[in-house]
Amino acid sequence: MNNLRFATAIHILVLTEKFQGQLITSDFIAGSINVNPVVVRREIKFLKEAGFIDSKKGKEGGCFLVKNPNEILLGDVYKIMNQENVFGRMNQTNPECPVGKQMNANLEILFHHAETDLIKTLNHKTLKEFSDEFQ
Repeated sequence: MNNLRFATAIHILVLTEKFQGQLITSDFIAGSINVNPVVVRREIKFLKEAGFIDSKKGKEGGCFLVKNPNEILLGDVYKIMNQENVFGRMNQTNPECPVGKQMNANLEILFHHAETDLIKTLNHKTLKEFSDEFQ
């Protein structure tokens, strides 16, 4: 499970919401998250492709929020940042074992239901609502 990507994306979005109308640099964001700016730039790319933020290149550049924070659901951010199954890959089980041959199919169903519930829970909160929790 790669919670770091989701957490980084939410951190970037909260900063862009808090500094609306301003260009914020990947260096500034990286300082807030305490990661390398390269990590931030990679996630900015995904958020930009999703239509949440945009960026301006150059010395006076930075990124900024383009979508209304009241319309950004945290579950949608999660789905964009986690293209793979939240629980990761499954084991290569023994097809001769009565349990092993069924394990991955049953786990896949379980994981799907759990991830669906997670996204449903996250979709009860907008970026604006989450951002308002920070003083």
